[in-house]
Amino acid sequence: MKTSFRTSRIEAVSAANPTRKQGQGDAFGKFSAGASSWLGSKWAFLGAIVVIAVWAATGPVFHYSDTWQLVINTGTTIITFLMVFIIQNTQNRDARAINLKLDELIHSIDAAGNQMLDIEKLSDEELDVLQAKYQKLRADCVEDEDEDKKPA
Repeated sequence: MKTSFRTSRIEAVSAANPTRKQGQGDAFGKFSAGASSWLGSKWAFLGAIVVIAVWAATGPVFHYSDTWQLVINTGTTIITFLMVFIIQNTQNRDARAINLKLDELIHSIDAAGNQMLDIEKLSDEELDVLQAKYQKLRADCVEDEDEDKKPA
């Protein structure tokens, strides 16, 4: 039964996007994945250090002018502004993938409560109620363990 469910989900995804090849994503998604991968590397960090060192070394040549300072300020502001969108896209995609994996795990375990599927879309109040439920379950488990450890 689980195999047919898995197959039907794959067929549903394929039917929703008939012209889309497997693994083909949107251009910004591909760009942000590649950019965040490269920009998070040691080479990007080394490149940033080199740029700052070159900028600092040119300070005496430009007499530490306002324009010299404006170059680094403008450059870092633009890069930071653009990186916010790249990082947010990457985090959204990663969070979505993790939630889908957790949904699959919940679905595949017979003892798990299927009501936990897709809970990331619940309101904060609904999440608070669920959290309280699981905190109580945890407290009950600890209480049961303590009772089991008591000498009879």
